[in-house]
Amino acid sequence: MATTTPSRGRRRAPSRMTRAAGKAAALQKPRVILALLLLLALTSVMLLDGYLRAEVGGDERVRSNASSSKVPDKVLDGGPILSFRGGEAQSQSVPEKTIALTFDDGPNPTWTPQILKILEENDVPGTFFVVGSMVSRYPSIVKDLVNQGNEIGIHTFTHVDLSYQSDDRIAREMDQTQLALAGAAGITTTLFRAPYSSEADAIDNYSWPVYKKLGEEGYTSVFVDTDSDDWKRPGVSKIIKWATPSKNKGASVLFHDAGGERSQTVKALGTYIKKMKAKGYTFTTISGAIRQAESANQQANGQTGQTGQTGQNGQQPGSEQGEQSEQAGGQVPGGQQGQQGQQPGQNGQLGQSGQAGGVNSLQAAHRTATGTTLYEGKALVAAVAVAEWTVPGLATGLAVVGVAVMGRFGMMLILARRHYRQRNKRRFSWGPTVTQPVSVIVPAYNEKECIANTLESLAKSTHAIEIIVVDDGSTDDTSQIARDAARSFGMTNVRVIRQENAGKPAALNNGVRSASYDIVVMMDGDTVFEPDAVHQLVQPFADPEVGAVAGNAKVGNRNTIIGAWQHIEYVMGFNLDRRMYDLLRCMPTIPGAIGAFRRDAVLEVGGMSEDTLAEDTDITIAMHRGGWRVVYQEHARAWTEAPASLKQLWSQRYRWSYGTMQALWKHRKSLTDKGPSGRFGRVGMPLVVIFQIITPVFAPLIDVFTAYSMIFIDFKAALLAWLAVLGIQLVCAAYAFRLDREKYRYLLMMPLQQLAYRQMMYLVLIHSCITALTGGRLRWQKLKRTGEVGTPAGVS
Repeated sequence: MATTTPSRGRRRAPSRMTRAAGKAAALQKPRVILALLLLLALTSVMLLDGYLRAEVGGDERVRSNASSSKVPDKVLDGGPILSFRGGEAQSQSVPEKTIALTFDDGPNPTWTPQILKILEENDVPGTFFVVGSMVSRYPSIVKDLVNQGNEIGIHTFTHVDLSYQSDDRIAREMDQTQLALAGAAGITTTLFRAPYSSEADAIDNYSWPVYKKLGEEGYTSVFVDTDSDDWKRPGVSKIIKWATPSKNKGASVLFHDAGGERSQTVKALGTYIKKMKAKGYTFTTISGAIRQAESANQQANGQTGQTGQTGQNGQQPGSEQGEQSEQAGGQVPGGQQGQQGQQPGQNGQLGQSGQAGGVNSLQAAHRTATGTTLYEGKALVAAVAVAEWTVPGLATGLAVVGVAVMGRFGMMLILARRHYRQRNKRRFSWGPTVTQPVSVIVPAYNEKECIANTLESLAKSTHAIEIIVVDDGSTDDTSQIARDAARSFGMTNVRVIRQENAGKPAALNNGVRSASYDIVVMMDGDTVFEPDAVHQLVQPFADPEVGAVAGNAKVGNRNTIIGAWQHIEYVMGFNLDRRMYDLLRCMPTIPGAIGAFRRDAVLEVGGMSEDTLAEDTDITIAMHRGGWRVVYQEHARAWTEAPASLKQLWSQRYRWSYGTMQALWKHRKSLTDKGPSGRFGRVGMPLVVIFQIITPVFAPLIDVFTAYSMIFIDFKAALLAWLAVLGIQLVCAAYAFRLDREKYRYLLMMPLQQLAYRQMMYLVLIHSCITALTGGRLRWQKLKRTGEVGTPAGVS
């Protein structure tokens, strides 16, 4: 056994690596917070999109056959327009031979523009009772609707039966719709029609308080005289028949421009308008009907005033007298104040609406949105636009990711089986048995708990080896423990080399330069080898094309929950993958715990690089680019001590993930290389990027979508889908365990692994991506070891 002179004992100033590590540690917490904020933002976008589609907070209850004993008879027997001037209920009817066309449930991008075109062609206005969620999704349609001279009313934000809702929910439904209108068209409105309402005589004891409350706030509730029942899709002729008022009466006529397939409505509307005009009917809006009724009352009472006459096209000249509804304290719904009947359109104009003195009576319910209402409305519309693009895009992306992951599982199973059968044939051989001695390099930094166990396992090796322990400036007794252990085991083939602390790559390079033999085996200072591990590991070098070999790393401390989770990951995620990559000849990583290299090949590619944190991935890719073949030897087993705490696990995987990204970026030119280097660049690198970076980054969203579906959409269907995916993963894991001859009992931990461990790994990867995108640097980190992994489990 030979040793070098120990480093001097004087205190040294912190090295560049130590200072960089401190800075990186200081930057980690903000990046973790940023990763969590990003996930929170995407979750919020999903919840907003779900709220717009009534998946979140939706209420499909509809009240029917309730008593109306508390509703005044004059309201039940009154007209379809209900207001509360001075706190007293007042009903109004549409004047004779006048029709107020009303449309519910829109806007809809398919049907509303077609209806608007028909109204414009026939020079007829309409009143559209819009759903706030639809307004926020299709703001341009609402703006066109207003500019064309039509009137807007509220139909709640999510189309719920308000008689079942709390006062707070009712206020939200109205306020959010007002904000949507403000953001879409710069207006608010005083008109309201309740979802699922019909004629005034259908008001019951539960809905009456809602109308009273909204009336006191300045809203005018609008009901139906004549219902086309177009939602039933009975045919064009019946829609026209059912929408025709009886005995020349005036009517508030109901159609729908959304809420289903409305092709029959579109076909019927033009014919209906021409038929009614031929009968002498005129068309107006709800505000126009109110003004006509007020004018008629004034004339009947002998009052003077400037009144408008309805033209053939149904347009009503404006009146400067009167208001659609009295507002308590001068306030109007939506928090706006202004002159009644003021037009908020461009330059004070409103399409073809009748006007007098700049006041448009057909849109008298509109108020100009100003101040915070306007800006909050624009913010709402902008947020909805983001959700409208983001959620479908994510859904499509996740569908693609899901198909890719399932395809990968299938490819992995097929290739793993092929690899196993190929390598375990009785006649399979790499060539002549490799018996020449090899050098085993053990880089060590503060490994006093583990180094003795490591050397003890190597003392039992069935292959001739020399052992080079490279102490990378340890501050504990690693070197002395190594020398004492070698002496106690009677090992004369051990050299202990001490160097200034320079990092693991430098320690490995020192070992390679000091090696006496052509093949070097690299292992970690906390790893123990099975007796025949080295012999099995070097056999592929009988093939002159092979430049490096990956061994089979096992988790030794697997009897804890965290250890069991990592054990599943090692067997399924690492070793099953390596079988696939081996056959595809694009192995991305030789594990630091057990790997072997041709010494000349390592020196030829420049040795272990300090450019990345994943020196094992870096050297593996470099070997591919150097024209060497990299293979997996499943029978060469080593047992390593996995991180025992979540904090240590986070640190290790953060370094792995970030280092892998560094290595891929460093070797990005392999994408355009030829030969073996190009093969890795065009096969191996895309597989690693897709399945070790992109897919895991999107994976948390899959969990969020699953949880969202369970809570808001269909719990049973979402649960079955999750169980199906879990079942596929269990099948893959069970097959991997079978190939590695592992005990199946650890698979009982897999459901819990999917619920907790997997999410942590995703956050680690997201953290690494943010570090990479923000240009952060992270240095090599030392994990705390316990030395509990001694002789390999199950090996005598």
